[in-house]
Amino acid sequence: MMDNLLTEEQELTSKKVGRAQGMFGLASLEDRGMVMLINLDFTEGEFAGSTLSMLGRNPIQNTVRELPIVGGTGGFRFARGYAIAKSLWDISTSEHFIVEYDVYVSHP
Repeated sequence: MMDNLLTEEQELTSKKVGRAQGMFGLASLEDRGMVMLINLDFTEGEFAGSTLSMLGRNPIQNTVRELPIVGGTGGFRFARGYAIAKSLWDISTSEHFIVEYDVYVSHP
């Protein structure tokens, strides 16, 4: 289970825009592939009250990977697209693992 801070930029002091909430688990016997369901719950800005949903395989051993956007709510209703996830090893710590998501969506 996860319930993590969602910020505009990489730094923990960056403006909070919501929460990344969901669940994940190992899904492969051969590598570190996970199945992940993450809801990006926006609480600030133009899309406050809206969510985006990612669901798919996440090969966490790769520094850069792609996850599908499978839907959303509010301003993102009927959203489709993808997110590029990038692990930021150089600024992550044992207490805070930083992942940058570049999200590309089509929505009404």
